[in-house]
Amino acid sequence: MDAAMAALCDPSQPEAFDGLVKQLMSPSNEERRHAEGLFAEMRKHADPTALQLVRVIRTSPAAESRGMCAVLLRKVITKDEASLWPAITDPAKATVKQELMNAIQEEPERSICHKLCDTISELGAGILEEGGWPELMPFMFQCVQSGQARLQENALLIFSQLAQYMADAFIPYLGTLHGVLKQCICQAASSEVRTAALKATTAFISTIEAPQERDRFQDMLPDMLSTLSHSLQTGEEKTAQEALEMFIEVAETHPRFLRKQLAPVTDAMLQVAEADSLEDSTRQLAAEFLVTLAEAREKAPGMMRKLPNFSTRIFVCVTGFLLDIEDDPDWHLAEDEAQEDAGQGELFDVGQECLDRLALSMGGKTILPAASQVLPGYAQDQDWKKRHAGLIVLAQIAEGCQKEMLQQLGPIIDLCLAGAQDPHPRVRWAAFQALGQLSSDLGPDLQTNQHAKVMPVMIGAMEDFQNPRVQAHAAAAIVNFSENCSSDIMPQYLDGIISKLLILLQGGKKMAQEGALTAMASVADCAQQSFVKYYDAVIPYLKSILTGATDKSHRLLRAKAMECISLVGMAVGRERFRQDAKGVMEILVSLQNSALDDDDPISSYMLQAWARLCKCLGQEFLPYMQIVMPPLLQSAQLKPDVRVLDADEENEDEDDDEVETILLGDKKN
Repeated sequence: MDAAMAALCDPSQPEAFDGLVKQLMSPSNEERRHAEGLFAEMRKHADPTALQLVRVIRTSPAAESRGMCAVLLRKVITKDEASLWPAITDPAKATVKQELMNAIQEEPERSICHKLCDTISELGAGILEEGGWPELMPFMFQCVQSGQARLQENALLIFSQLAQYMADAFIPYLGTLHGVLKQCICQAASSEVRTAALKATTAFISTIEAPQERDRFQDMLPDMLSTLSHSLQTGEEKTAQEALEMFIEVAETHPRFLRKQLAPVTDAMLQVAEADSLEDSTRQLAAEFLVTLAEAREKAPGMMRKLPNFSTRIFVCVTGFLLDIEDDPDWHLAEDEAQEDAGQGELFDVGQECLDRLALSMGGKTILPAASQVLPGYAQDQDWKKRHAGLIVLAQIAEGCQKEMLQQLGPIIDLCLAGAQDPHPRVRWAAFQALGQLSSDLGPDLQTNQHAKVMPVMIGAMEDFQNPRVQAHAAAAIVNFSENCSSDIMPQYLDGIISKLLILLQGGKKMAQEGALTAMASVADCAQQSFVKYYDAVIPYLKSILTGATDKSHRLLRAKAMECISLVGMAVGRERFRQDAKGVMEILVSLQNSALDDDDPISSYMLQAWARLCKCLGQEFLPYMQIVMPPLLQSAQLKPDVRVLDADEENEDEDDDEVETILLGDKKN
């Protein structure tokens, strides 16, 4: 051991190690790296390392140093492959354990106490069950019954963390634990103690596997709710949010624990979620608890569906979250998709997610009747936010309510079509959001039975040049409609669709042009040979964008033009596409060989375009293989995974969606 290391390890020279601790917290990367190297070397000396860390924790006047050493001690002595604990001598181990217990009694800083609790918990988890710390459990019970708020909180935090590691080891103590936890939740004057007791209680409920042992805490549910209620009544919403997170943990792990007192628990949580006066984050957590319970179908089947009035109240509540929206001017600028959510508050996003999850977990037989009570009123309301919300609801619940919504398809589509004529552009946007989502979730029935009503409205909306975001979203809805549309329905609308899309490509805003390209590609893919009639009118515009959209702000537009050309080529077939194929391929080769930025979307679109063109051109694509493949594989850092099979050879990957099979003459690639 050299002199510098000897000084670091010598408790009689505290300034050396104290200086190292300061360097470990240095804002200078170089100084900090040097200190980390010294500390890594010091770890080879287990006793001095542990004892020096303990010394700083117990004696340093600098709170920052004490906190740092509490973290470092946890890292070096807790159980993992790099733990020093096995190498520490028994006398040093005894000192560390005793000083940690002394520290949480005497440390004045609450944040450092919490770090020490983490250290004690993780060390205890590794050695308690082996009899390595017999003093700890009596010490914790002594602290929790001491009547001193700081000691009680510390002990309760340690209990809650130890429960995560070794809950079953506490089963012999559950009777005593139940008593002290109940006393702390009910009688403690300190909100920190009540919250820590709640945390310990929910930790034991969540981690104890035996239902009969877990149910010992059943009588504490009203007290647990009172803790939440008290925090809200005294304006301590951060504390209330901590409590709600603990209830969510119980709902996730053991929802059946709540069954016997389900009505009062859900009523209390609904009141929180419904309270406009509370912070959005508080209401969001209460809703998360309720939706989590609704999703617990495997652990508690049918529990929430059978609860009277629950489905209607939670539906009304989370639908109300959708009113957290303002008519932000940035939304109307429609410069790009990044502002599509402009004006939407945090609760709006939460409401969308909750509706989707509720529909999937509770099903259409439960959710659609609740929707039927709410949506007609929203559709007729003078407030545009409610009309907007009603349409968003339809989009969000469609996947989970598919069967039931198909039975009421006509009236549902009529609601959407009325929204598409609404005077407010954000409501019209929501109508096309709904129509697009319904086209995906309720197709192909929607396309087959409602195309005559839906398609003219979608096509007409693309004329709304005053509201390019609505234009673009109508085009996006056509994409969804096309994906589930049979090729015998689409041709009758092609004249109108293609003419409107070409107008958008010529004069629309960039975002509307991007939407038009995606719609054109999707329509071509659906129409197939019926698209041949429009090929000569469409392809010049696509090639013009491919060659002319060179500005960095138009990269996505050019990438979508590439996608569209490849899908149009596949739709019309090799004979029709051949006359333009060579020119298109030369443009793509030029683009591929150019110095594209790492984030240029062209790179990801290119691979798919080559695959489609290869399918379209067959053997005529072979001259391009040696040009196309090497740079593509290099840029994507992929290993070539290409196999050539005889045409009659069985291909075991044929049904794999992730494997492309391309016919080249009498060979398969």
